[in-house]
Amino acid sequence: MGAIFASLLQNLIKYVAFILIAWAGIVCGKKYRDHKDAVSGKTDKNTTK
Repeated sequence: MGAIFASLLQNLIKYVAFILIAWAGIVCGKKYRDHKDAVSGKTDKNTTK
């Protein structure tokens, strides 16, 4: 019974770690894109019409 809970806890920790990595990637990508747009002089993000 203890092995089941240990496995569940291990999988939960992995799940949370992957969620945090994905969130960090999204945040860093947005900051990088905003910085890249600011450097190139693009202030209007809605360029498709």
